[in-house]
Amino acid sequence: MGSDNKHGGGKKTGGGKSGWSRRAVLIGGGAAIVGGGVLAEEEIRRLWRGMPWVRTPRKPGEIDHAGAQWIAANASNWRLADRPDDYDIDRVVIHVVQGSYPTALKVFKDPLHGAATHYVVRKDGHVAQMIRELDVAYHAGNRSFNERSIGIEHEGFVDRPQDFTDAMYRSSAKLTAGICARYEIPVDREHIVGHVEVPGTDHTDPGPHWDWPKYMKLVREATPEARRAAAAS
Repeated sequence: MGSDNKHGGGKKTGGGKSGWSRRAVLIGGGAAIVGGGVLAEEEIRRLWRGMPWVRTPRKPGEIDHAGAQWIAANASNWRLADRPDDYDIDRVVIHVVQGSYPTALKVFKDPLHGAATHYVVRKDGHVAQMIRELDVAYHAGNRSFNERSIGIEHEGFVDRPQDFTDAMYRSSAKLTAGICARYEIPVDREHIVGHVEVPGTDHTDPGPHWDWPKYMKLVREATPEARRAAAAS
């Protein structure tokens, strides 16, 4: 687990809840004057996309991964955005709870926790989605990585290899393959990383017992291209 709030700032200033109003922006000649400062054209576009009247419509309980159960994280543990328009998504970050599935749900619903992932995967493969992929979850302990990544939490402990069941690996791999397909993320270890690999983190998950070769093989097999090839053979 990780947090924007604890590691580099995660106040709700990016993405959708920017606090800007129509009156706050004076646009002309490819620049905006806001509070005495000047914003570049790209910042204007990002600012405009973050306005409530421009933002992607939301439906309560809507999910991004077929078969996931929607269980909302507390709004203090993530911030509203409109990815990938606001921020390109090019990473999947793998976490381990250091606890049970119910523990993960409990802390991610706690407004004082300061962190949550988009998804939580149970030992039997059940998937809960707690934050929309559109939005920025405080999970990596690095603001840039939070903005560019999807976080997947897994039930278990880093020092208990028996916690990482085949059902969990397969379900998580299918989830990751779908994310990679949606955002054209390469299926490799540069773009699918452990929390421990996030710059500046003080976390060690998913730990030495996470079977990366097995996991990456399952992710590759779960990609749409691999499934189509298997069906055609």
